Amino acid sequence: MSTPVADDSNAGRMADLVAAKAAAELAAAEELVHGDVPGRGDVPADVLLLKGVPGADDTAAGGAMAGADGEAADKALVALHREGSVYRSLTRPDGSWDSSHARRLRLLIESVDPDLIIALDSCAATDCAGVLDIAALAPGAPVRAGGRYVLAVDGLEASLGDPARKRRVWNQLKKAARP
Repeated sequence: MSTPVADDSNAGRMADLVAAKAAAELAAAEELVHGDVPGRGDVPADVLLLKGVPGADDTAAGGAMAGADGEAADKALVALHREGSVYRSLTRPDGSWDSSHARRLRLLIESVDPDLIIALDSCAATDCAGVLDIAALAPGAPVRAGGRYVLAVDGLEASLGDPARKRRVWNQLKKAARP
């Protein structure tokens, strides 16, 4: 008896359909809140990096985590064997928070469909915990929520100029390492 061979063309078409649906859902999420700094990256993605409000580098580049914090996050993901598909976004792209922001973040998480969400500052951790209906996220203490791991760190961007805080954030990020 012969073993059926998978049709790579069907698998490719299915992957294209999934990606197109995710991209459409993501566009719908972004329509809920208009900010000057859109998210960027792969959709769907294995890792979702969330930052609270845009920084000067984000605004100047017109994309979330486009500055030194994005570079630091990318280096950390490689060191943690989490490189691959990543999406970067802000929980408060316009700097405010209300029910439309919460709906946007929930739809963003569902669209990106990550295995791991990393909240890179306390603002993103608070917003993420609220949307996922979980207790406050303690930095460095991963939790399981909705089939995903969620990890908060104590301010990646703020740690870049402070060696002691940078070590603390790195120790927190190590909880996201793949075995």
